[in-house]
Amino acid sequence: MKKSSSATEQTLKKMNWFDKLAHPGQFLKWSKYLVLPLTIITILLFTIGLWFAFFNSPEDYQMGDTVRIMYVHVPNAWLSQFTYMAMAVSAIGTLVWRHPIADVSMKVAAPLGAAFTAIALFTGSLWGRPTWGTFWEWDGRMTATLILLFMYLGLIALWKSFDDQLRAAKLIAVLTLVGAVNIPIIKFSVDWWNTLHQSSSISPSGIAMPPSIYIPLFVMMFAFTFLFITLHIVGMRTEILRRKADALERKSLNQNEKRG
Repeated sequence: MKKSSSATEQTLKKMNWFDKLAHPGQFLKWSKYLVLPLTIITILLFTIGLWFAFFNSPEDYQMGDTVRIMYVHVPNAWLSQFTYMAMAVSAIGTLVWRHPIADVSMKVAAPLGAAFTAIALFTGSLWGRPTWGTFWEWDGRMTATLILLFMYLGLIALWKSFDDQLRAAKLIAVLTLVGAVNIPIIKFSVDWWNTLHQSSSISPSGIAMPPSIYIPLFVMMFAFTFLFITLHIVGMRTEILRRKADALERKSLNQNEKRG
């Protein structure tokens, strides 16, 4: 055991920072120090953001209090796309660099992305009824976002259908990269086609909303983003530990079979 331990230590010393980042055991070591600070930051951001959103921001002169839905809808809409792009980067890490925890990142992000997308669609429908007169319209952005939700659900189902997660990772990585074409469609659909959605209020020329509205919006966007980062790291740690437990269980079963 001592020889095995010293050999492992020598191997880790020879690793560069990228290799250490890729090593599941090393990820478990350094990531545990991030969970508590990230949780505290997330709670503080939500506390500040929700206070601004509900008690210290004005009604919209056209939409009234309905504008407050934006403080939840916009961050979730942003994260529905950001999460998928994070999965696409992880897919590249799986296929090109064969990063040992890239597929873990990809798998854990899928349920989070599905949740953000579902919330974005739900809050968008709540916003749409008083603003547009309908809960749903098959315009470019809404339809593409619904397709994104189905993509997330399909990838989650694929992960669950494979017992061998390493085999599943390669197939799902390819499908994830193919599906990434939907992200620019969601982003630019308001410019390409006639749509109920307004164009982006934030552009290089400035921000088309007063500070009393965009400041709480930015705070809520940071809050939801830190929530994603926190849940993603916790999910990755859980998945790595689960795979270790599964590997130990298989090893134990094989040893018992040999003895039998």
